[in-house]
Amino acid sequence: MSQAELKQQILKVLDESKVGTLATVKNNKPHSRYMTFSHDDLTLYTPTSSETHKTDEIENNPNVHILLGYEGEGYGDTFVEIEGRASIEDSAHYKEKLWNDHMKRWFEGPDDPDYIVLKVQPTSIRLMNDEEDSPQSLEL
Repeated sequence: MSQAELKQQILKVLDESKVGTLATVKNNKPHSRYMTFSHDDLTLYTPTSSETHKTDEIENNPNVHILLGYEGEGYGDTFVEIEGRASIEDSAHYKEKLWNDHMKRWFEGPDDPDYIVLKVQPTSIRLMNDEEDSPQSLEL
């Protein structure tokens, strides 16, 4: 598979998968939790509160790992493994872009000062369990 075809397969997984795991580094060990994700090309975004452990962990070490796509249907589900660097975004641009009514449970609105967005810029992406020569790494 060419790099262009691989990127299209990865984007398909990102389009179809909204919930995945985000691992940060806490005391030199991985710390994982489920998050919701959206993306713009290969850059991932996830909303969260500024008052969470993951925010502190990212401030101390921006290296993260994300798993997206495995739906639990069986051993052959296609998914992506993404290594990246996370940044904390609190601009109105990102907050408005990700805001939806489901978040009213945790935030007063897109202007809530505790509401932030984590932006993950990938440094490595691998497509796993694809039918051809799995795993395959996208050159970034």
